[in-house]
Amino acid sequence: MLLDRIKKVNDIKKLDKEEYGALAEEIRQFLIQKISVTGGHLGSNLGAVELTMALHLALNLPEDKIIWDVGHQSYTHKLLTGRRAGFENLRQYGGMSGFPKRKESDCDAFDTGHSSTSISAGLGLVKARDIRGEKYTVVSVIGDGALTGGMAYEAMNNAAKLETNFIIILNDNNMSIAENVGGMSKYLNNIRTATGYLDLKKGILNALSGTPRGDNMVSRIRKAKSSFKQLVIPGMLFENMGLTYLGPVDGHDIEGLIQVIGEAKRVDGPVIIHAITQKGRGYGPAERHPARFHGAEPFDVETGLPLHPRKVSYTDIFSTVMCKLGQRDGRVVAITAAMPDGTGLKRFRNMYPERFFDVGIAEEHAVTFAAGLAAGGLRPIVAIYSSFLQRAYDQILHDVCLQNLPVIIAIDRAGLVGSDGETHQGIFDLSYLSSIPNLCVCAPKNKWELSDLLKFALEYERPIAVRYPRGEAYDGLGEYRQRVELGKAEWIFREKEIALFAVGSMVKTAVSVREKLKEAGHEASLINARFVKPLDGEAVEEACRTHRLIVSLEENVASGGMGERILECISERGLKADFLGISLPDTYVEHGNVEILKKAAGVDADSIVSRILARIEG
Repeated sequence: MLLDRIKKVNDIKKLDKEEYGALAEEIRQFLIQKISVTGGHLGSNLGAVELTMALHLALNLPEDKIIWDVGHQSYTHKLLTGRRAGFENLRQYGGMSGFPKRKESDCDAFDTGHSSTSISAGLGLVKARDIRGEKYTVVSVIGDGALTGGMAYEAMNNAAKLETNFIIILNDNNMSIAENVGGMSKYLNNIRTATGYLDLKKGILNALSGTPRGDNMVSRIRKAKSSFKQLVIPGMLFENMGLTYLGPVDGHDIEGLIQVIGEAKRVDGPVIIHAITQKGRGYGPAERHPARFHGAEPFDVETGLPLHPRKVSYTDIFSTVMCKLGQRDGRVVAITAAMPDGTGLKRFRNMYPERFFDVGIAEEHAVTFAAGLAAGGLRPIVAIYSSFLQRAYDQILHDVCLQNLPVIIAIDRAGLVGSDGETHQGIFDLSYLSSIPNLCVCAPKNKWELSDLLKFALEYERPIAVRYPRGEAYDGLGEYRQRVELGKAEWIFREKEIALFAVGSMVKTAVSVREKLKEAGHEASLINARFVKPLDGEAVEEACRTHRLIVSLEENVASGGMGERILECISERGLKADFLGISLPDTYVEHGNVEILKKAAGVDADSIVSRILARIEG
């Protein structure tokens, strides 16, 4: 196998050109086989095989720098930099990340995980290179979907001022930005990037600038050139922003890509290469269902079907409730940031297309857009993953909560999400949302309570955030369904000695903790907090009067979380109680199975019981 000859970075350069196609096929088969076992981002990686090979052939890594936007298309890059063995435990605890990691390899120039950041990071590397007097090439690879994020345009606007080389590759696997004009496009690209042309262009402009009325002549030449390009050159959006545009080019033509990258390296300024690729290329199921294979669970290679049957998730419950709310109330509208499938809003979109809005990868816009809808008399429900909602903090603070607008924020993937790691764990939302005035923050204990909280949120005429975890919806405690009241906790079990204050997903854990404490001879009450803000101070006060130890349980970092709010309540009310806060550590949590991560972080049932017993017996 040709892959056997790729042991370290730049080994690909030892292959003959005739072997490139065979290597690309080997890489695809390798990725399909490995990801079918571990799960991972398959479609995007299959589409970027030749593009990645061309970059490694045209550049000299690790001296040259590649920044992968989002980073979920970097698997071939990892293979070509000697990390083949890491695919055995890809995205597993202690194993190789599914995203670029600087700590993993010198060839990973920048850690990524969220969209639309690569051009900003690349521009920073370019300026650092120039200030330090270094000569390496910087390439930012950004997907067409990431261009729905405003940050990409902010960076391109800033990059237009550059007078040194910076290459941006637009990996276009879905969105039609410009029509390929074939031979004329290639011809013009070759002329505009040839060394002789660039030297002549500089010489003419410099000469004219030093003569009487020369500036006027330069201006007329530029206007004439621009008018001509508008007729025959695609990508004028980028040209008008100040970026040299090359393309469209075939993103699966390795030698053609090597040539255009070489041309781009000769441009003294920002240049964008528009590469057309096919998501899921080389694997039929992924070509037919690119969304399903964006982030795939382990699957059968022959059929493409998941190996394990999917259980009813909180996202499924949200999807069902949304359709019912839309049916009952014509004011209900739904908003997502490029995740109609992931957030469960696909069914709502099909039923009420005129009341569904996918704004692209633009969380900031999604929230302010929702604020405008609310100001116009509608009831917007914005569904965004916890990790991505962080990007819209300012909009929640100023545009929604400052005006006290009735926007419902449905926070999917709250808490530990597992294999995607640090950039995707939803472990900060209780902290950053609880600090915002006017915002109510709550979380359901099970699938029924998610439905109840969403219905409550629709009746609540102020900003409210409902957070719920990824994965299977808890169906325990179905007999405990007290009416939802603002800021009121739910006492599930009333006993003595220990009071377990749990919120959201940790209620299920608390049930197990309580049983294990009982086996150890200790009684424990279980209080479903429901609301982190406003916190039920009366429940805290009652627990302090009747229990010797108060324990808070949350799937959130300690700083700014529910535990700190309970401690603040105890202090403000002058209460006396021994307190133990159970939360995630104030750090970034790596990738891995959620149950393994909980155990490592000390928030699984056994670890919590051990800490409680140590406190009591100590």
